Amino acid sequence: MEDIDIPSFFLCPISLDIMKDPVTVSTGITYDRTSIEKWLYTSKKNTCPVTKQLISEPNSETIITPNHTLCRLIQSWCILNAIDRIPTPKPPVDKAQISKLLCQAASAPPHLQLKCLQTVRSIASENESNKRCFESAGGLQFLTSIIVSSLTDRDSSDECSKCGDEALNILWNLQISEAGLRRLALAHNGQFLTSLIKILQSGSYDSRAYALFLLKSIYEVVDRVQLINMSHGIFIELVQILHDQVSPKTTKSALQLLALVAPWGRNKVKLVEAGAVRVLIDILLNTADKCIPEMVLISLDTLCGCAEGRSELLAHAAGLAIVSKKIMRVSHEASERAVRILRWVSRYSATPAVVQEMLHIGVVAKLCLVMQMENRGKTKEKAMEILKMHGREWRNAACIPATLAAFYPV
Repeated sequence: MEDIDIPSFFLCPISLDIMKDPVTVSTGITYDRTSIEKWLYTSKKNTCPVTKQLISEPNSETIITPNHTLCRLIQSWCILNAIDRIPTPKPPVDKAQISKLLCQAASAPPHLQLKCLQTVRSIASENESNKRCFESAGGLQFLTSIIVSSLTDRDSSDECSKCGDEALNILWNLQISEAGLRRLALAHNGQFLTSLIKILQSGSYDSRAYALFLLKSIYEVVDRVQLINMSHGIFIELVQILHDQVSPKTTKSALQLLALVAPWGRNKVKLVEAGAVRVLIDILLNTADKCIPEMVLISLDTLCGCAEGRSELLAHAAGLAIVSKKIMRVSHEASERAVRILRWVSRYSATPAVVQEMLHIGVVAKLCLVMQMENRGKTKEKAMEILKMHGREWRNAACIPATLAAFYPV
């Protein structure tokens, strides 16, 4: 196909690839279904890529209209040019079809219900329009009820558990809208969130990952009150997920969720009580991923904002040393967060023993190096502030290199 002159109106304006399933949006521009749905639903844009005009009803599944005329032209062109014919795209499902399928699944025994769920997953995976249609037809309520019942019914069989796992898989892959995520936070009077915590505690590796991804998506859109009133069990299981290192993606999601919820209310203290500081330090000591240390230091910075967090950091034999070691080795953001952590300790928890430890393990020398090498203002200012706090104890220390002594503040 590369050597054939393809008519420009057969190409998708976004990707410049030949359209396989042409659809028209409300502004009159035609795109390939996969490209425009990714633009609207995955990237969450609400404008036409070509005209920049606002697309009406961005959350509706009816904003995309199949362009059957152009589809037939493309098929004819492929035949005339002896090119493998593009398969005729499947039409999106409508609410009536989804509702019928949900009714069948709700009344079916577990082994048949599992087959219905597998059919639902197949339909939803075809395109973004099917996902939006499934959500608007009440699919979220149906899936959450299966998950809750699979965990609360004492007489549930292995097939019921499989149904719960399948429903959780579908729920995550639906890429739910913000409004849908807010409904999930309140689903079944909060029992759905409790069910996700149970899955984190005792589910399979895949189920724990999906539960964590859903929790992260939900807490990204809920209001502050719900962030402040989070269950203590979430923090325990979040720390356990970090400890277990289920997968790199799961670890990153757990760190993002921790950084999201830690600043609110007494969440810092709850996380410290759940063992977050020790686990975060252990991750710093053992990780080879370049992205992880920065995320860990962001969370440690937040947790060290409370006395309990600083106490746990100092109680870990490698706490101060590993934080200091990451300065100027990961990124500017990581260096700034590490210096902030040292400032928390220096300002509020600097007993004589801690001040001497900072000297002996090389923290002071590292801060002097920051004074010498760091060009940006904030990190350098924080390092100077720490050095000035304890200048009397540190100024004449033999461990400070002579090349750095000139940068030590008077």
